[in-house]
Amino acid sequence: MAKDPKPRRPRAETPKGFRDYFGPDVTERKEMLDRIAAVYHLHGFDALETSGIETVEALGKFLPDVDRPNAGVFAWQEEAVPGGGSGDWLALRYDLTAPLARVAAQYRNDLPAPYRRYAMGPVWRNEKPGPGRYRQFYQCDADTVGAASVAADAEIIAMLADALEAAGIARGDYLVRVNNRKVLDGILEQMGNSPWFDYSPHGPQVGGTIHSSMKEHDNALFSREDVLRTVDKFDKIGEAGVRELLTTGRKDASGAIIPGLGLKDRQVDPLITFLRSRGSTNTETLNNLRAAVGSSSIGIEGVDELAQIAALLDAGGMGADRVVIDPSVVRGLGYYTGPVFEAELTFEILDDKGRKRQFGSVAGGGRYDDLVERFTGQKVPATGVSIGVDRLLAALREKGLAGAQAQGPVVVTVMDRERMGDYHAMAAELRAAGIRAEVYLGNPKNFGNQLKYADKRAAPVAIIQGTDEAARGVVQVKDLILGAKIAAQASVEEWKSQPAQVEVPRADLVATVREMLARETGAQ
Repeated sequence: MAKDPKPRRPRAETPKGFRDYFGPDVTERKEMLDRIAAVYHLHGFDALETSGIETVEALGKFLPDVDRPNAGVFAWQEEAVPGGGSGDWLALRYDLTAPLARVAAQYRNDLPAPYRRYAMGPVWRNEKPGPGRYRQFYQCDADTVGAASVAADAEIIAMLADALEAAGIARGDYLVRVNNRKVLDGILEQMGNSPWFDYSPHGPQVGGTIHSSMKEHDNALFSREDVLRTVDKFDKIGEAGVRELLTTGRKDASGAIIPGLGLKDRQVDPLITFLRSRGSTNTETLNNLRAAVGSSSIGIEGVDELAQIAALLDAGGMGADRVVIDPSVVRGLGYYTGPVFEAELTFEILDDKGRKRQFGSVAGGGRYDDLVERFTGQKVPATGVSIGVDRLLAALREKGLAGAQAQGPVVVTVMDRERMGDYHAMAAELRAAGIRAEVYLGNPKNFGNQLKYADKRAAPVAIIQGTDEAARGVVQVKDLILGAKIAAQASVEEWKSQPAQVEVPRADLVATVREMLARETGAQ
């Protein structure tokens, strides 16, 4: 009888698009999020934690219209069993906003109105992974639900600026840029005054009907999203590039031809004028925008809201070095309904090819007044912001404000197996004094391996007590950080003046370790 084949060993690797986070990564992220949470708490926002799993119905705003609703998310159908599963489609949450909309609807009679909340946690997207693009990542959101006034938008914007500074981004290294989707709608209305462009700001299509005099451009059917998506590239490809994409098309850096939308130059002119509306002050920008929207009522409403936001931010001490009105900001196609904003880091970094480039956006948000309506049938105004946790951490590392080797615990070495109780007592005494400490638990036979372990743990200090030291009532305290420096660069005289290892009475263990740690902290 043939033997069963040897079972295949599982591969020790993460699924594609996922990664593991080790001690320093977790610690850095937690410290940064704790500082941000303190700002949100100070502004009166409450923490909210929702389930990582929602029904696909609740997440339906973000899903494509397909028979099997799992594109873009990790979804599965629960087995329908008596007294158990309902047969519903479930999914890992795609972001933190859809769960908020569900919460706002489910607990609408219990929550204060307006409801201010912040949330931090992982989200999952079933998308093709790539360099720096993962299928699980952290988000950090703050939202106000139930406030129609743009004062809520101004509060979120100001809080975002405070949060960036609390995280470690210095004033002058970031800029929050603010626009309003209503202004964009007004500009599209101005474009719609031409017979070649049918515009309906609240309909599913902006284009779709081409005037008979443009029959040579039969391929020029396009949607409102097509136009806005093109406008969103203004920062990357400039005025000339946007004009080309809106009209005849352009050739990208790789030489590929990107088709244009087929608009005429005179149709595009109002949009280009709008994109160039940013002035040297917010007042100048607002005046330029009023001229750009002309008689469009939705456009005028948008400019008025921007003026109110600018006034509120100015009253709160948010100067132009922190927040500006910028018409080129376009976010959330088909999602945002009013003010939109984006936090951009303005300092330069070197890319993979050694070229200087600006770090770019780390946060964005805006007003979305239609999301909760899906559950209740009633309009519920909302506005919020989402910070890209990984991008902000990467920025802090670029500035040298994160990513340094985290300090490990003090390691109590083991010289005598029979005296493990004494070693554990030393570690407990250090921990009681608030000093992170552990006892070496590997094979103590090779003392060199113990010091190698302490090095891997980034231990600042090692405690050594053999039989001789125990008999004399002393311990050896070894400054591992100073020892490494001495070995690398110190002269003999410096080594003598700053010995890396000292012998002290057992009773002085805690005081000596605390002194060494303070010295190293001060030196760094």
